[in-house]
Amino acid sequence: MSLPPFSSRLVADVGICFGDEGKGRLIPEIADELRGTPHPVSVVLKVNGGANSGHTAGGIKLNLLPAGVVVRDAAHLCVGSGVVADPRKLWWETRPLERKGHAILSRLRIDERALVADLTHRLLDLAWEHYRVEVLREEARGSTGRGVTPAYLDEVGQQQITFSEFLGDRETFARKLAQRADRACRTIEHVCRVPAGVWAGFFEALGAAERRANAEGIALGVFPEAEFDFTRFRGAEPFTLDLAALTEAYWSAGHALAANVTEVRELILGELAAGRTVIGEFGQAYWLDKRHGFSPNVTASHTYTPELFESAGVPVQRVHTFGVAKAYDTKVGTHTFLTRMEDGHPLAEKLKLLEFGTSTGRQRMVGWFDAVEKGDALRYGGFHDLMINKSDALSHEGAWRGDLLICTAYEDAHGRRHAHVPRNEAVRRTLRPVYSRHAGWSGDLSLIRRFADLPAAARRYVAAMMGAIVDTAHAGGPRPADAQLPNLRYLGVGPEPAQIIKDVPATSELLRLR
Repeated sequence: MSLPPFSSRLVADVGICFGDEGKGRLIPEIADELRGTPHPVSVVLKVNGGANSGHTAGGIKLNLLPAGVVVRDAAHLCVGSGVVADPRKLWWETRPLERKGHAILSRLRIDERALVADLTHRLLDLAWEHYRVEVLREEARGSTGRGVTPAYLDEVGQQQITFSEFLGDRETFARKLAQRADRACRTIEHVCRVPAGVWAGFFEALGAAERRANAEGIALGVFPEAEFDFTRFRGAEPFTLDLAALTEAYWSAGHALAANVTEVRELILGELAAGRTVIGEFGQAYWLDKRHGFSPNVTASHTYTPELFESAGVPVQRVHTFGVAKAYDTKVGTHTFLTRMEDGHPLAEKLKLLEFGTSTGRQRMVGWFDAVEKGDALRYGGFHDLMINKSDALSHEGAWRGDLLICTAYEDAHGRRHAHVPRNEAVRRTLRPVYSRHAGWSGDLSLIRRFADLPAAARRYVAAMMGAIVDTAHAGGPRPADAQLPNLRYLGVGPEPAQIIKDVPATSELLRLR
């Protein structure tokens, strides 16, 4: 039974967990499915976040650029008004890709209202982490150090600088940047209480991080190592900056992108009117939303479908939402992780070899598939189709032949069960997961392209994942009609673009299979 077509030419690509689900690989799949139809993908829009969100598509690691980079016939790569973007970082990402044959600048469109992030935000990011650990004596949050939260704070405080400034004069930009730098330096010294020696170390730390992140660009000869020397922005005295050097670096980078700065909202309205498809690519995921996630382990933006309209600047209308997950769960930082696998578990040790953050390189924690979290993303956020990645990673290997677990509810100390995620973090961390058990399978799934060719136990596990999502989403109420159930449109069986199964039966059939 073939799945129904997309319900809208506006598509949202969202994560339904805690990020790192593989959202980037969805973009070329949608483009492939629509290629040759009257509604091809013409726009891929980065909706939210900044360089803190890492996506991989076609083997390319991306931060600020949307994964439409690998869709060569997508006419427009857009950065929405809901994004914070460091113009220097845009160049660091763009120029090596251009050198390798990818057309970026000819397609790049940055919304005039996109927020400019700069070095001051990155310094604040490090300073607030220092304050949290050294002054408040709290656990480190695990910030990416990309300055995204401080950039959004400027927006909330009506002190933002937008990319439209690069269409104006240098003097106005320089004045606003100087004001921003003054606020940042005073905050770092007097509020965050950073010692002078630590302040000096921030510049070395940022430089080292960017040299690692841009190792390929250096190796290709696109950039000299000196490009990533942040110490040149340090002032002669502690808690001062060399404003001349800072202004020159950011004005040069931003002004060079002036031809790419435009009204993205008009572009999107025109493409939709012409019958073409627009994909909104989200950073992070539902449970990292600044309002609906669990502070402080959240991002600074809205991470789910409604933000697509705000960032694109277009009216609310029908949108087809893709929820993306993995066949197991991962988290980074200090998240409460109810389904975390025990250290030393043979599957955990295998999965940890695969799981490192795209942006930070941090080791991710791994755990069993939590259908409660994903069911709530369906219940309260909504999605029409799913993509589940990395099912191949669960195959038996070595001496381990154990069962696979799916979390279908939470239970408190008194035996009371919770079908949904409590909104109170203090309550949530007291709960324990309730699991269903499922037989595992042996064999390599990476060469399989038809659902029917999967081992029987793998087919049943896929059916169990989908059934558990539907059950938890509608616990305590009637289940929708079969036609309203979200379907698993793509099942990932390996990291390569071609390693995807696209003929998964409709969810109504999967529920009968389980």
